[in-house]
Amino acid sequence: MIPSWAELVRTFGRIGLLSFGGPAAQIALMHRELVEQRDWLDEATFLRGLGFCTLLPGPEAMQLATFAGWRLRGMGGGLLAGLLFVLPGAAVMIALAALYLAYGRVPSVEAAFLGIKAAALAIVAGALWKLRAKALRGPLAVAVAIAAFVGLFLLGLPFWAVLLAALLLGFALPEGETEPAAKAPPVRTWRIVATWLAIWWAPLLLLLLIAPESVPARAGLFFSWLATVSFGGAYAVLAALAQTAVETHGWLTPEQMVDGLGLAETTPGPLILVTVFTGWLGGAQVGLGTAIVTALVTIWATFAPCFLWIFAGAPHLERLTAQPRLRGALSMVSAAVAGVIANLSLWFAVHVLFAEVRPGTPPVPALSSFVPEALALAVFALFWLLLLRRGVVETLALAAMAGTALQAF
Repeated sequence: MIPSWAELVRTFGRIGLLSFGGPAAQIALMHRELVEQRDWLDEATFLRGLGFCTLLPGPEAMQLATFAGWRLRGMGGGLLAGLLFVLPGAAVMIALAALYLAYGRVPSVEAAFLGIKAAALAIVAGALWKLRAKALRGPLAVAVAIAAFVGLFLLGLPFWAVLLAALLLGFALPEGETEPAAKAPPVRTWRIVATWLAIWWAPLLLLLLIAPESVPARAGLFFSWLATVSFGGAYAVLAALAQTAVETHGWLTPEQMVDGLGLAETTPGPLILVTVFTGWLGGAQVGLGTAIVTALVTIWATFAPCFLWIFAGAPHLERLTAQPRLRGALSMVSAAVAGVIANLSLWFAVHVLFAEVRPGTPPVPALSSFVPEALALAVFALFWLLLLRRGVVETLALAAMAGTALQAF
């Protein structure tokens, strides 16, 4: 089914506004909206796209939205879906960064976000329950998912090493027969690459010519570099982000970096939007105008490359997965992704249910910092969303109001 442009705007706008809770919850929301409720994508295409996006640098959920939009309405659909996924959260993050500098932490806002984060736990729980039946077909896939979870959460293995191991295992185990598939013209691919490289770098090069030592110019270079090496999502690059932003450039303090990460976890959109908070605070040291420009440059440098990866690579996905070995490789990557999502989900749950968590592998919560309100809100959201089968919007709104009410009393 090919949706109209109006339907595409409504659906991906809704996804962008409701995409709380990090990649696990965002992928769950997209599956619910695109596969279960609207039947715009079939299960195999969704999982194939998810596996492909997981292999790319950058936020996999944003790239999955772009991939879905591209599958439905071509490059225009992909651009629309990707922008609608990012821009609402980016606007919220800019507003929160400005409020943070002006007023510090706002208790009533934090209370509402606690309810939203707790509701996101319910979304994640539902996603994992459904994913286990759809992505884990057979004992080998289950074993790969468990191994990926153990490797990431308990052993602290690099994200790329886990995916590479799954890729090599699947490549050694061909799946099915070779299927006919149309080839994407290589000339068109190179044209797409050249076009999106120009789109990505033209404004940044202009900025470097005009003001090479300015905060926006340095932010453009740094976040463009980060966008090309950020395999494994936001968690995998937080160390590099913190080291450069805090120690090298002095854009913010370590405490502010932690606060920015907390705000990014509670806003819609990908967690990598913490870069927008970082850019705003760095630019605000010069003035409001520089803060605005730096935040916009940060958004551009962080997300423009994502469109390049999808539009250049997605047309070749069908042909690649028509080969038995590559299909087997992507199948094992999809199984590993289930373990990756379980790892992210548990990480998120620990940080929602406990106020103090010691960084490490695995992260260890301080039991004395347990937040019973968060657990109560999560149970309420789980009951409302999964058992009563009410909508995501209603669940998030009620959880936010419940969080605010708990804080008031």
